[in-house]
Amino acid sequence: MLNTSKLTMRQSLTIASLIFGMLFGAGNLIFPVHLGQMAGSHWVSASMGFLVTGVLLPLLALLAISITRSDGIYDLTKPVGHHYALVFLVLILITLGPFSAEPRTATVPYTIGVATHLATEHVQIGLLIFTAIFFALVYAFSVQEGKITEMIGKILNPVFLVMLFVIFTLAFIHPLGNSQTTTPTTAYMHQAFTNGFLQGYNTMDTLAMLMFGITIITAIREMGVNDSVKISWMTIKSGTIGVVGIGIIYLVLIWLGATSLHQFAMADNGGVTLQQIAHYYMGLFGDVLLAVLTTVTCLSTAMGIAIAFSQEFHQLLPQLPYKVILGLNCLLSFLVANLGLDQIITWSTPILTFLYPLAIMLVILGILSPFFSGDRIMYQITMTLILIPAVLDLIVNLPAPLSQMNFVKFIVSFSTNYIPFFADGFGWLTFGIAGLIIGGICHIVLQSQK
Repeated sequence: MLNTSKLTMRQSLTIASLIFGMLFGAGNLIFPVHLGQMAGSHWVSASMGFLVTGVLLPLLALLAISITRSDGIYDLTKPVGHHYALVFLVLILITLGPFSAEPRTATVPYTIGVATHLATEHVQIGLLIFTAIFFALVYAFSVQEGKITEMIGKILNPVFLVMLFVIFTLAFIHPLGNSQTTTPTTAYMHQAFTNGFLQGYNTMDTLAMLMFGITIITAIREMGVNDSVKISWMTIKSGTIGVVGIGIIYLVLIWLGATSLHQFAMADNGGVTLQQIAHYYMGLFGDVLLAVLTTVTCLSTAMGIAIAFSQEFHQLLPQLPYKVILGLNCLLSFLVANLGLDQIITWSTPILTFLYPLAIMLVILGILSPFFSGDRIMYQITMTLILIPAVLDLIVNLPAPLSQMNFVKFIVSFSTNYIPFFADGFGWLTFGIAGLIIGGICHIVLQSQK
């Protein structure tokens, strides 16, 4: 293979399309629309918060991977310690893999594109059949991991974008209503930005970007770029294009959600609203179009997750073949998907509120690492302190009946009263800043003693 000096513009766009396709999936469609409905006339402020966690943080995660020249989550976390890095890697892998995000990629298109057309008694068997076919396709397309760039970047993404463009065009020509005259919910009346920020957790894009790092870097190397500095530059360039594209779609989806309140009542999730919008403009054809659209984009995301998951676990357990791990991943995802979308979302919330503070601080440390030469003491102090609010966030967000336990109620009351910004979902902020300051002081002291 030739060692080229840089990627061509066409190759950069292909990598950007790869990043776009792996990130943009189930949650990226339904959560922005629901956010728009909740935010109402405050949709712009809510969008800014959502874009921080849904666009800026994933881009910073890619930057951290490039700066530290890491191959993935484990390398990025390793300065904290081997065991810490291993546990963090496994938690993210199973969250983005078979126990949350990947099953959701199948249940979302089924819920909003198929289930509404079935009789109640046939919904469960329909889910079984749909998810079986879905994950069989994921396995079949993902077996040849070297074809990931061509499969996602050149085939699935263009089809998805054309479908999405049709709905957006109709919405702009004939708007559902004025987004500035809709009433926001109580939570978004005065805290639209912070609630939008927290809603961005549900996309899991930052966690996904950390996991997809190895796939992106591998794809760039397969195009002939082997110099680490050039790989870092190409990663950032292509990542910016892909992530900004996602951000533009987020803005339109949030706007659609806000305008939809003129025609439809507040829905339980954005999937219902998307179906209503598609049906409003195109009738039965709109229902079919949305079903195909969500299935295509979620299939591409599921492929990206399955490949990254299998590659990472194959590195951890080289004695297990890639195809075996891929098969187990698809099987577990199929089983969890049949619990239903609502159950998956309910139980993923506490896990996400635990993982996101850790991921955010890890990304910040990675970006700042050149300033303290990657000193382990900075990583260890900061990441140890951030564990405290992360664990508290997990406990506070436990679903019923666990949330009704006296111990959980005590934790909620204590954290809200004594930890700054905890009630707003930002309790980790003070601990993170404290960790950086204390770690920085220790780094300076230790360096001066050498």
